Parts: sequence; C-alpha cells; structure tokens
Amino acid sequence: MAQEILINVTPQETRVAILEQGIVQELHIERSSSLGIVGNIYRGTVCRVLPGMQSAFVEIGLQRAAFLHVADIMECHIEDGDIKIEKPIQEVLHEGQSVIVQVIKEPIGTKGARLTTEISIAGRFLVFLPYQNHIGVSQRIDVEEEREFLRNRLLGLLPEQREGGYIIRTMSETATDEELLADIEYLQKVWKKIQVESKQAGERSLIFYDLSLPKRILRDVVCADTSTIRVDSREMYERLKEFADLYVTRAINTLFHYKGERALFDFYDIEKEIEKALARKVELKSGGYLIFDQTEALTTVDVNTGSFVGGKNLSDTIFKTNLEAAQCIARQLRLRNLGGIIIVDFIDMDEDSQRETVLDELKKAIATDRARINVNGFTPLGLVELTRKRTRESLAHLLCESCEVCKGRGELKTAQTICYEIMRELLRESKQFDAKEFKILASTEVTNMLMDEESQSLANLSDFIQKPVSLQIETAYGREEFDIIWI
Repeated sequence: MAQEILINVTPQETRVAILEQGIVQELHIERSSSLGIVGNIYRGTVCRVLPGMQSAFVEIGLQRAAFLHVADIMECHIEDGDIKIEKPIQEVLHEGQSVIVQVIKEPIGTKGARLTTEISIAGRFLVFLPYQNHIGVSQRIDVEEEREFLRNRLLGLLPEQREGGYIIRTMSETATDEELLADIEYLQKVWKKIQVESKQAGERSLIFYDLSLPKRILRDVVCADTSTIRVDSREMYERLKEFADLYVTRAINTLFHYKGERALFDFYDIEKEIEKALARKVELKSGGYLIFDQTEALTTVDVNTGSFVGGKNLSDTIFKTNLEAAQCIARQLRLRNLGGIIIVDFIDMDEDSQRETVLDELKKAIATDRARINVNGFTPLGLVELTRKRTRESLAHLLCESCEVCKGRGELKTAQTICYEIMRELLRESKQFDAKEFKILASTEVTNMLMDEESQSLANLSDFIQKPVSLQIETAYGREEFDIIWI
C-alpha cells in the first residue's frame, strides 16, 4: 500500500500526516512548549546524598534537581555468581560526583525528574541495554512459546561475542530478519555516538536527546511502501537527511524538501481532515453517517443509514452501509488515535452471513493499524467490542479542552429552563435578604424570554415577594450565566 508522509514544521509545533493511497490515516503533533524529557541522557553532578532515604539529588541543568533512588542505580545491585550484593547509596555516590543518568519520569509539580543509571535506548523493534547482557521480551507478549521463539530468533542474529543486552518489543512479532538486523545496527550506532558525546560533554549538560517527532517517524514508520516524505522546512529537511544517511538509509531516496507556494497541509487538504477528525459526526460517501462519542471509560461509535437508500431492499441498504462504516471506523480510530475500549453499534442485520462479512471487513481494515487491536466480535446485543492500545493522547484531548459553557456535557440548558432557575433563585434570595429591589443580569436570549413569554410569570413572582424586579442584558454572558443583584 503506497504511503506518503507529510511533515509540517513551525517554531511552535511540528505536525506529521501519514497518507495511504492518498488518504490521511494518521496525524501526529508535537509542540515546542511541551517537549518531554523522558529518555534523555545527561551528564549530571550529585549535589546531595541522603542515606536515610537511600536517594540522591542530581543537577542535570533543569530548574530543579532531579531525583535518583537506590533502586535505579545499577552500581548498587551487583551479581557475583548466584549471589546478589546490594550496596548502600553512600558507598556508591558522593557530593560533586559526575554521573551519566537517563530520565525515566517527567518533573511533576514541585518534584524534579526521576533518573536512572541503567541506560536504555529504544529502537523500532528492540530496546538496547548497553550495561546489561540478557535478552528480555516485552511483558505484553504473554504467550511463552512466542516469547521463547523471539528470544532464540534474536540470539541467532546476534554475534557470539556481543556487548549489551536487548529487550524485544511487541513490534518484533511481525519484523523480518533484515529489519531486526537494521535495528541492531541503528542502536549500536546511537550508543557509540552517546559514548563519544559523554566524554566531550561538560557537567550538567544534555548528552542524548530522545528523537524528535520527525526522526521518530523516520525510525518507526518508514517502510518499503513509503513513496515520498515531504518536509516544508529546509532546516528540518537537512536534519532528517543527515539522520536518514546514518540510521534509516531506506528513507534517503524518498525524502524531499517541499517548496510549493501553498502551505503543505493546505495543498493536501490536511487542515480539513483535522477539522473532520475533531467532529462528532462523520459522513459516509453513501449518505450514511457515524457518531463518535469519547468518554473517560470508552468510545462508542453509532452507525446510521442517513439518506442512503441505494440498496435493493432495506436489508441490502443496511448491509452496504455497515460495510462502508467498517472501513471508515478503522481509519477514524487511527486518525483520532482512539484507544482503550471501543464499542461499535452497527445497524442491526438479520442474517448471520452479513454479520460475519461486516466483521471480516472490519478486521481487514484494521490490519494496517500499527497499534495493537483486539476484536471480540458481536455481543448478544449486536454490538462489536474491540480494544486498541493507547500510544499517546487522542487527537481531541491534544487539541481541545472541555467547553467552558456546557462544562463538557455537549448540551446547553434551554432559555426557558434558565428562566425558571432564575425565578427559583429569586424566591430563595427574597426570603434570605431584605432587599428593596432585585435586578436580574442575564444573556440577551434569557432576558428577552423573561420580558416576553415569561413576563407574566415574573410579574406574578414580583407580586408574591412584594419587591420590584428589573432586567438588564449582559451581552458577555452565556445562556446559562446569570446574576441577581440586591438594591
């Protein structure tokens, strides 16, 4: 399947769109204001050792000193044959000592970053452990036979006299021997570069920065099907060209600097696709549509025929709509980066053969998704349950926040409902406070209703509390906002 990669770079953020057969399938966004430091390697200086806590604080050039616990210090855990020796932190570290550390947890609130001396370097299929010697397998691969097969396969590719250990990532399950060897070569090159940089780096300085978004895309996404990689920044193009020349040689001939007059994402209509990916409703070409509702616990997808009446009969119309919906759902899961539990409510089908065909179409469509997906089939209620591994924040959570007006409900109270709330609050306050007059401040829509349809009700209330009530329009107020002032 032909794949194109578009990289849009601005000083504020970098955006990457992955297209397959000319259609956007994935969107990745990284902002300069919120770059993570997990995975970064620093040359730090121990500024304080706390024997009572078996921890130390290390200056690595950030605003706050980072935290290093004894459990994360490789030198404190030594194996002498079958005997494990654990040293106290004060025997290994002292103030002013220079150490090479890696960030394993971001700074949170008033706490500094958490560090480790057990360096690890992530590749596409493997994680390299330069100070270890064992071959591990990701815990997410839970079938013992598969774990043993992958371990033996990697051992067969590594030289007998090797340095360092590896952890086999879940993506290795589908990797070829050539891809694994290329990953090993890449990791070795990175480690050699880190060794050189660590000798030249000064105190409290960054030695290795985990790859930026464009470089991670080159490392993790580029494959034999990638036809073009277009970058609209000359500076980023040069960086990627240099990176590809060293580590991802297959990307060199597909990498181009985009020089068009129109913005790259505008030229390929990516901006429109982003807006569509944030919408609750997704139109199908046939006239049907999907409704996506994302909650904390799960995401639901509702399939509707809409205006589509193109089938021979009702059953055929429903079947064709569900088939098209299955393809669209698979794409939207990737595009919106929806993870966790996903429930799909296809239109009810009477024939089991149609249900199986729709399910097969869904499985076929999600086969190209790089995230792990499990499809559990139709439930007794006719719903399809599936799970998709969370790889990062969903597109909606990254680009949007809850509405300040509706507080995330997605709905607003009617003007009439607000009018009745105002009158109830007015009655409560009239009993609590001895005001001469009450003034209601509300939105234009609510005030107009109080002056028109609900004017008699307001007048009756004014007579009942025996206090005059005046109205004032506040154009800055939302429909659900109002205030009652005592005069």
